Amino acid sequence: MFSSKAAYAVIGAALCTCLTPAFAQAPAGSQQLNPAVSLIISGGVNEYSNDPDNYEIGGLPLLGEAGLNEEGFALGEAELVLDSNIDDRFYGKATIAMHQEGDELEVELEEAFFRTLTLPHGLTLQGGKFFSEIGYLNNIHGHAWDFVDAPLLYRGLFGRQIIDTGLQLTWLAPTDQYLQFGAEWLRGNERSDNSDFAGKNAVTTFITTGGDINRSSSWQLGLSGLFSDNGVVELGGHGHGGEEEEEGGDAELSGDTRLYGLDFVYKWALNGNPRTRNFKLQAELFRLERDGDISIAEPDGIEASTLASDATGFYVQGIYQFMPKWRVGLRYDRLNIDNSGSDEEVLAEAGYENIGHNPSRVSAMLDYSNSEFSRLRLQVNSDRSGESGSDTQVFVQYIMSLGSHGAHRY
Repeated sequence: MFSSKAAYAVIGAALCTCLTPAFAQAPAGSQQLNPAVSLIISGGVNEYSNDPDNYEIGGLPLLGEAGLNEEGFALGEAELVLDSNIDDRFYGKATIAMHQEGDELEVELEEAFFRTLTLPHGLTLQGGKFFSEIGYLNNIHGHAWDFVDAPLLYRGLFGRQIIDTGLQLTWLAPTDQYLQFGAEWLRGNERSDNSDFAGKNAVTTFITTGGDINRSSSWQLGLSGLFSDNGVVELGGHGHGGEEEEEGGDAELSGDTRLYGLDFVYKWALNGNPRTRNFKLQAELFRLERDGDISIAEPDGIEASTLASDATGFYVQGIYQFMPKWRVGLRYDRLNIDNSGSDEEVLAEAGYENIGHNPSRVSAMLDYSNSEFSRLRLQVNSDRSGESGSDTQVFVQYIMSLGSHGAHRY
């Protein structure tokens, strides 16, 4: 873990390089800000063969947005996005997310960050609240995913996605093959119920490389890691969703977290033209090691246990556009979880029980995009995340984009 003084020195040097002499050259009273504004709306119908309130991922607590969407007709998340070059040295973006929870409308500042444009030697500094560069899918907004829901490993290990406040520094190497190195110094997730990485001084590192194989195909490979200590995570009641959560005491987890990830993407389009037919193969593998202590506040006192948890998860998915506007996709998810500690009853109440079951899921989807601004999707899951048997999940989804919206990553 690097020191705060060293981090401040790096940040200060980067900002000094970036700022001089841009502001001195700006004419007084000039207004360069003209942000692009877009609104993404989504929703649809969700149906489950099992009760979604009893959904669980065996061996892991459900944190943040890891649970299922409500059954029946549902309005998904809406995102209001503003982004623009602030001036000749900085770019800025803000995303306001709105979600209907029962009868209440929840509004959250999902992103708000600046990014430098002119640092020398391939360096880029980003600061504010942003999606971490951990893995491949984490940095992509949900409306741009190829499936309705997040992979099981993102649900179980991340609480859906890692969003945090801090600084990110990347370096694009001057090589013929794409090669980027990066690191993030994060405050620790302010929404402690959204991920396992609450606390202070979480650090991530990542390396991404890739290139063209031939005129029709290309690839990308990434390695990443996250390291956090002295974090405190509020696990809630039993660590699962549904009515059980209200019966248990409030559980907290403190300790060290180590996360290691590998991601790979392969893309094919005949002669580099994806309009008619294209194919994408995407896979990620993560291992989460967690050592710490669990405490549960009960009416008659505090119950505690040590925790040693190793969770490995992966998914593999393929998306094929077989004709203009139409795509099909298939995805397979799996988690392998090994939990141990000094008190098995406390572990089970917090959601870290050993169930002798490896959560898995198979998903198939078909979608139609009339343009880059609209998409309709049908998806069916066979989900074996918990011990209650297979859950057949059916989703009909719409995603609509109003206004200009920037291109997404590779």
